[in-house]
Amino acid sequence: MNASSPAPARPFVVADFDFQLPEHLIAQHPATERSASRLLDATGPQAGDRIFRDLPSLLQPGDLLVFNDTQVVKARLFGEKISGGKFEILIERVLLPHEALDGSGQEVVAHIRVSKKPQPGGLLHLAGGLKGGGFDAVFLGRWPDDNGQLFRLRIQGPADEIPYELMARHGHVPLPPYITHSDEADDERRYQTVFARVPGAVAAPTAALHFDEGVLAALEARGVQRASVTLHVGAGTFAPMKTEQISEHVMHHERYAIPPETLQAIADCRARGGRVVAVGTTTVRTLESWAQTGQTQGDTNIFITPGFEFRVVDLLITNFHLPKSTLMMLVSAFAGYERVMDLYSHAVAQCYRFFSYGDAMLLQKKSHNDPA
Repeated sequence: MNASSPAPARPFVVADFDFQLPEHLIAQHPATERSASRLLDATGPQAGDRIFRDLPSLLQPGDLLVFNDTQVVKARLFGEKISGGKFEILIERVLLPHEALDGSGQEVVAHIRVSKKPQPGGLLHLAGGLKGGGFDAVFLGRWPDDNGQLFRLRIQGPADEIPYELMARHGHVPLPPYITHSDEADDERRYQTVFARVPGAVAAPTAALHFDEGVLAALEARGVQRASVTLHVGAGTFAPMKTEQISEHVMHHERYAIPPETLQAIADCRARGGRVVAVGTTTVRTLESWAQTGQTQGDTNIFITPGFEFRVVDLLITNFHLPKSTLMMLVSAFAGYERVMDLYSHAVAQCYRFFSYGDAMLLQKKSHNDPA
């Protein structure tokens, strides 16, 4: 799927989504408790400073929370070439059998950080290599075509273990580039939602990191329903925009799926007059991709910018995003550009914590009469 927003009410450029962020507000570690993080309530005329465990009181009986149940995999691995040269890879996705050149299910697509790229057919030793207790990979070439920025590898592990098993044993948590410490024992637990179910993401759906069993129980007692989608978040979510003109940006692809029971839950929510509450921008991208195409699974590179007409989502729970990022554009499209920029100024002034391990906010979809 390839989709983008219609023309906004006024032309925007990337610089419009910039803001000053003191470095000390970039969260390096999560809050002590998931639901103890802060929540900026932006559903009313005035923003309210709350704690995330207050969320159930801000929703209504009959509302539907939609989560992304993707599971972050330990996709960062280190190894060496036969020549002895060191390298690092980040496995972006495990190809399905029908996507693999040999139908094996052992092929992956990865980013490779190395001084000199190997030649097709070259052997790479990962985590010590097959003879050293790790596994090997054969370099097959670029992906998705000869000019692609990613690389296709065929994994060779002991007893033909699947790539996810090998990553779980030998890999590292793929923390975002703005988190400066190497992954620690606590990151394996906290850079993962409590309802993660389907392995495949290299970045967490961070708005969902704030939910714990206490909040989920309170939401159920409140009469708020739950449903899930799957979108495997890719490393492209952190990629900086390389052009000042928004229309020239090429959006990354991510794999998604929506189960039939979630579609039924959305229909039931509409029938009872409830609101669809997306937990995270990844859930928004999934639901609005389906609304545009009718496809319940596949790849999406939907690019949501001001002017976009939201057809499914009414409320959005989201973290605070990077300046000049595509996610800043998405939340500005959802809640209104001026509104979002004011909220970010408030968040900076009140020392909210930013990015993946940071705090959250609750946004309401702007009406058609609101300014862009």
